[in-house]
Amino acid sequence: MLNFASLLAVILLVMSVSAHANAPPVGQKGVYSVTAFGAKGDGKADDTAAFQRALDAAAKDGGGLVFVPTGNYLIKGHLSIPDHVTLEGVFRAPTARTQYKGSTLLAVEGKGNPDGEPFIFLHTNSTLKGITVFYPEQDKTTPVPYPWCIRGAGDNCSIVDVLLVNPWQAVDFGTFPCGRHLIRGLYAQALHTGIFVDKCFDVGRIEDVHLWPFWEATPALMDFTKRQATAFIFGRTDWEFVSGTFCISFKVGFRFTAFKDWSGNVLLTNSGSDMCPTAVLVERSQDFTGIAWTNCQFFGAIDIRETNAGPVKFNNCSFWGLEPTPSIVSTKGSGAVTFNGCHFARWDFGNEQQPAISADGERLTVSNCDFMESGRKQIVLGENVRAAVIIGNQMRGGLKVENRSKGKVEMGLNVDE
Repeated sequence: MLNFASLLAVILLVMSVSAHANAPPVGQKGVYSVTAFGAKGDGKADDTAAFQRALDAAAKDGGGLVFVPTGNYLIKGHLSIPDHVTLEGVFRAPTARTQYKGSTLLAVEGKGNPDGEPFIFLHTNSTLKGITVFYPEQDKTTPVPYPWCIRGAGDNCSIVDVLLVNPWQAVDFGTFPCGRHLIRGLYAQALHTGIFVDKCFDVGRIEDVHLWPFWEATPALMDFTKRQATAFIFGRTDWEFVSGTFCISFKVGFRFTAFKDWSGNVLLTNSGSDMCPTAVLVERSQDFTGIAWTNCQFFGAIDIRETNAGPVKFNNCSFWGLEPTPSIVSTKGSGAVTFNGCHFARWDFGNEQQPAISADGERLTVSNCDFMESGRKQIVLGENVRAAVIIGNQMRGGLKVENRSKGKVEMGLNVDE
């Protein structure tokens, strides 16, 4: 029978083995540590060259993993992660406020130059994982531009379990084609632009992304992003799957637009935009596939512009207006807009008979929704509405729908109690 001391030794041994079970087996073919190539991780010595030597060695080895042990690594230049190579730190989940903890890269190059070389450049089949990036020279009071923190070029670029503490621009998967990209478990306080997607011609995936004040939540900094920053920008992307994403205190939460390669088709679930003056801005979506939201929440305005020709659908979503915007939803353009099983709260703050939905686009369907502000006007149909269906809704405090259109409008089974 083991005595207490022997039992304790066995327990400690098991704990030690478990703690290192997931650590990369440094020394095997294709697995390198940046420290073996001269990286200091003391926050003072420039480790750029050591990192790049390790990355290039892994690429030469046929692709592999470059491990970043705990430390603060000053990177005065840029890092290029070659094809088939992973740069991996110690974290196994996205973390909060972990600058100077775990595997932290300190980015300093490019201050004042948003169009400069990105801090980290991903290529085909390359991955950034378990890393924190921090800009120690960024100004908390008046932030200054920096180049993109991460840019991709090539298929299957991946970002997994990463914290970008305070980038000016976080992730660029749009300047170059980035088909089948994967962003999973990304936390960031982007000061100007969060994630930009364009030129994705084959199913991109964005999962569990939190754009939130992981650096500072001072009134000045939150007001700065609310006045000029955009969390997500989607251009051309074919079957982009977005789930579990959230952003707070941006001028625009989710922007959908078109660049030279046309517009996007995006499916979004379990996502939200909070305290954003414009929670959703649709300038353009793909004509036959468009944008679909399911189980999402928005605290801010929904603005669908006259340039949009594709369908925009909201299913089982919640909407709250944000002062001083009087209406929650404004629709224009030729694309059909649908709300099904949604609820609306907080609008017409000045009691000026402004509706929750101000529709002047060609087609609108509102069904099985709950307009929760008793006695407030629910919907106004403008002159450009050609067809509208308003059916099976709960209109608290009385049915208040104003029809200025000359189109075909069907209304029925709405409960005005």
